[in-house]
Amino acid sequence: MTPKINYLSEDFVKSYADKQPNWGFNGLGYIVYKRTYARLKDDGNTEEWFETVARCVNGAQKIGAGYTPKELEKIYDLVFNLKCNFAGRMLWQLGTSTVDRFGANSLLNCWYASMKEPKAFLFLFENLMLGGGVGYSVRREDVHELPRVKKGVKIEHKATKDADFIVPDSREGWVKLLANLLDAFFYNGKSFSYSTILIRGAGEKINGFGGKASGSAILVEGIEKICSVFESREGKKLRSIDVLDICNIIGSVVVAGNVRRSAEIALGDPDDILYLRAKNWGSGNVPNWRAMSNNTLYVDDYSHLMDEFWKNGYEINKKTGFANGEPYGFFNLPLSRKFGRLKDGPMKSADIYPTRVDNVVGTNPCGEISLSDYECCNLCELYLNNISSKKELIECASLLYKTQKAIAALPFLHDETNNIVHKNMRLGMGVTGICQSLEKIEWLDSCYEELRKLDKKWSKERGWPESIKLTTIKPSGTLSLLGGSTPGVHPAYSKYYLRTVRMSSGDPLVQICRDLGYKTEYLLNFDGSENHDTIVVYFPCETPDGAILASEMGVVQQLEMVKKLQEVWSDNAVSVTAYYSPEELEELKSWLKENYKNGIKSVSFLLRQEHGFKQAPYQEVSEEEYAKAKAEVKALSNLNISSGSLEGLECEGGVCPVK
Repeated sequence: MTPKINYLSEDFVKSYADKQPNWGFNGLGYIVYKRTYARLKDDGNTEEWFETVARCVNGAQKIGAGYTPKELEKIYDLVFNLKCNFAGRMLWQLGTSTVDRFGANSLLNCWYASMKEPKAFLFLFENLMLGGGVGYSVRREDVHELPRVKKGVKIEHKATKDADFIVPDSREGWVKLLANLLDAFFYNGKSFSYSTILIRGAGEKINGFGGKASGSAILVEGIEKICSVFESREGKKLRSIDVLDICNIIGSVVVAGNVRRSAEIALGDPDDILYLRAKNWGSGNVPNWRAMSNNTLYVDDYSHLMDEFWKNGYEINKKTGFANGEPYGFFNLPLSRKFGRLKDGPMKSADIYPTRVDNVVGTNPCGEISLSDYECCNLCELYLNNISSKKELIECASLLYKTQKAIAALPFLHDETNNIVHKNMRLGMGVTGICQSLEKIEWLDSCYEELRKLDKKWSKERGWPESIKLTTIKPSGTLSLLGGSTPGVHPAYSKYYLRTVRMSSGDPLVQICRDLGYKTEYLLNFDGSENHDTIVVYFPCETPDGAILASEMGVVQQLEMVKKLQEVWSDNAVSVTAYYSPEELEELKSWLKENYKNGIKSVSFLLRQEHGFKQAPYQEVSEEEYAKAKAEVKALSNLNISSGSLEGLECEGGVCPVK
């Protein structure tokens, strides 16, 4: 007999109906919640926070979290008051029928695949379309395993029914078209035609995952671009740069409400010159689909970095005053394989870990989770700035753990993912608001020890493997806004700034923001032209008192913080984009030379300079400018917002949200 599942009572949930949490950043947290996570109800209005939390907590219970009635109410209260939170994907999907259909794929954020077989492209495309982010390898040793490109293949788009392949109006249909293309160029060498007459028009509603359809034009354009890459390599092997381009083109096809909704990270060799120059804007020949390419290097040791690497992305061009390209991040594969928390020693010899090694090969788009091929992230959030005691921290972590573990046990769409996830049971308990809560870092060590004990006990009771790793620090670019937190390990951008948020031009939130006085403008394309499908909204923000500002924290201090958190908390990795100034470059190099090999699993850098991006996510303003902007707008809370919301991602626009 199946035991009865306890859910939250209606009376308990209704008792929160007239309450509001302390939304972050002058109510920006509320508008981000409404835009990103509030689902459309049967009455035509979107959820309010008390309803979203109830849906998620009950949804977690349905998939096997195993909360007692007391625990149900406790986790509800903690999430409602933004002490902790489910991951963004879970906030959107928990408690919906989509979970029944897609299992864990609907709930988890990011994935990884080495691009050494054609099916990896399909895996990337499918998971991007399901709303996840994907990391992928363009190492020469991986890419070289792909078959040689066939000659003479021509793929034609038709607007009629007499095509060889009629693309179904579904995720599976779009993936099948790409599969046919890959078969043609890699295996059978046969040309074919395809038709998109069945694909719904732009702006129509997408059921399940939410958002608005993009129409067929963007798919056709993407297929044409992918074909051009293959045609340029007829009779030859694809190079790393070619695979990078194909994956970025695939990412540009995945949009919702005319806003790109795909996040990717490429990992390549540190001596691959073409890859290093992929985003060298000074060359003038960079394809526009690389604009949102998030590029990182496999770096085992500082000595592997060439002079070309520093000159291309880090050093200032004396003529222009800017760097030629964008700094690439580093991923330390040997350290990620050998260690969990650094203080616990190598995993095989550490009593705190299961007796095994972590056979990772890459990372997720933001670099906080080490992953094997076809494995995925499983994240949640602890708002350290809002947590009042070590006891409360442990309580938050222990309760969220049960949901994460239950999700890891769910079925996935791909056999490869089922096999590796159910073996590793990898979790990623994240912490945000760290630079507002430096005095609380000492709590993390004890909390980790308690999580290990709980995992040992809970896994044995449920008949599951112990989790190979449990904790992380993610960038938290979106969820941190809800709780008024500095994102992850990062210091606050500045005391006063404008935060830009992208929305579809048809989103009713756009007009609401305009009516409340917020500045809006069309998104500027890479070439400077206006994209009338996407609106950028500007929100004046003030960093809470006591938070460390980026200007107050040198690059070495940031790196020492990362190293510390890898010792006491994160057994996966710490996602960080460390800011540096031109005069700190030599100091940065010196620190990396001494500490990187055995002290940092993942890191990226961003030069402190006038970046020239007119619609950057963060734009510093003076106190006077902030006061003026704030005085011109009305409060953002308790708004009667109707119509549908967009699906949200932690990594919007294809890159780490703090960049």
